[in-house]
Amino acid sequence: MFDFRPILFVNGALLATLALSMAAPATVDLAVDNPDWEVFTMAGAFTLFVGVMLMLTNRVRFGNLSIRQAFVMTASAWVTLPAFAALPLAFADLQLSYTDAFFEAMSGITTTGSTVMVGLDFAPPGILLWRSLLQWLGGVGIIVMAVSILPMLQVGGMQLFRMEFAERMEKALPRAAQIGAWIAIIYLGLTLLCAGLYHLAGMGAFDAVNHAMTTVATGGYSTYDRSVGLFQSAWIDVIATVFMIAGSLPFLLYLQALRGQPNALITDSQVRWFFGFLGTAVISTILYLHLQLERPILDAIRAAAFNITSIMTGTGYATEDFGAWGAFAPPLFFLLMFIGGCAGSTTCGIKVFRFQVLYATARVQMKRLLQPNGVFIAYYNRKPIPEAVEESVMSFFFLFMMIFALIAVGLGMMGLDFVTATSGAATAIANVGPGLGPIIGPSGNFATLPDGAKWLLSLAMLLGRLEIFTVLVLLAPGFWRQ
Repeated sequence: MFDFRPILFVNGALLATLALSMAAPATVDLAVDNPDWEVFTMAGAFTLFVGVMLMLTNRVRFGNLSIRQAFVMTASAWVTLPAFAALPLAFADLQLSYTDAFFEAMSGITTTGSTVMVGLDFAPPGILLWRSLLQWLGGVGIIVMAVSILPMLQVGGMQLFRMEFAERMEKALPRAAQIGAWIAIIYLGLTLLCAGLYHLAGMGAFDAVNHAMTTVATGGYSTYDRSVGLFQSAWIDVIATVFMIAGSLPFLLYLQALRGQPNALITDSQVRWFFGFLGTAVISTILYLHLQLERPILDAIRAAAFNITSIMTGTGYATEDFGAWGAFAPPLFFLLMFIGGCAGSTTCGIKVFRFQVLYATARVQMKRLLQPNGVFIAYYNRKPIPEAVEESVMSFFFLFMMIFALIAVGLGMMGLDFVTATSGAATAIANVGPGLGPIIGPSGNFATLPDGAKWLLSLAMLLGRLEIFTVLVLLAPGFWRQ
């Protein structure tokens, strides 16, 4: 019989943590005499009650979770947390329905960055801080999940990093809890450094802290409707670009660098491919903006570097409406939405390592066509790629594109136009944030979409963040019969 008690206990602990996090926005609202502090206090108390109740009623001796329990725990946690995180948004004086509040919370915790809120410039500070906190907590949760859970579950080729994880880290840090703690410290350190630099560059303390949390988490929530473009500061653009990239690199490599292997980030092939994708897109866009649109070269460099990095890393900040850049920009940005960053980072999308595995596999296949009797092996980071990893990655690509197509069709059936439907599906499943076009592009938001579309996009965000298999496997009848 399937034992749900460990799963409910873990969910209860996560809800208790979420409830305690609500104290921060409550304190901020109380300090400025905003009545929403009562909303956060009541929502926090209710969430804490449910969380503690789940922990107390499911206290059992349990060792390591089984594979099936780990699947259920992961999926249930990423549904339960936004369901409760939406409560302050729904009951605050924002005129948001629970559908809108859940969409906003899911977008926050999955670090997608799509929003249904308008008038951020005049929103209560507690609400703004809560949105940023959701992305920050979601970001560190994503890293821990990518390092510890997904490799164990062999999801989408992530087992590749289970081997690397074991070889690189177990001798130095034998317990996973230690590794998680070090990653959290690095994550916090990057956030504090980013906040300090934002403040020095001219942001107020509150804006600096909020933007630092959503930059390192590659989430993209801002405290203003115009996003980072409101500040019109080259230094802020540079700082944001640097830390969006920092959040897109594998955090285990940061840990290796701190423990005496400073070349870890340089020698890793996934990092080199990431910068290859990013550099090619940025340089192409600079040339286009300068030569075709006749923008000054420094202005073209600034606009291209910031906006390309923001979209590819899935952060979703914008300094201007890149939809107005002409015919070149939409297809490029649409493709970049799918790439994402490195595995083991806060970023989204298909992930760079999967493109590496697919390229290596295709290259070997071409060699076999030319030399049928030859023996060729695909490599990743100078190590042979197991056949199971190749199959898992190809299956992931197929499911990713099939689900993207189904969601786009579903949005189209709800009355959305082609650009809004396709880019909305892409930005949700890739956890990017803004879409393309006048409705959900960088100058718009998702508020005007029908409720059905918001729930469908929330499902897409969940599927994209949990690497698809983690959710779909729960729908297989055989999963529950075992």
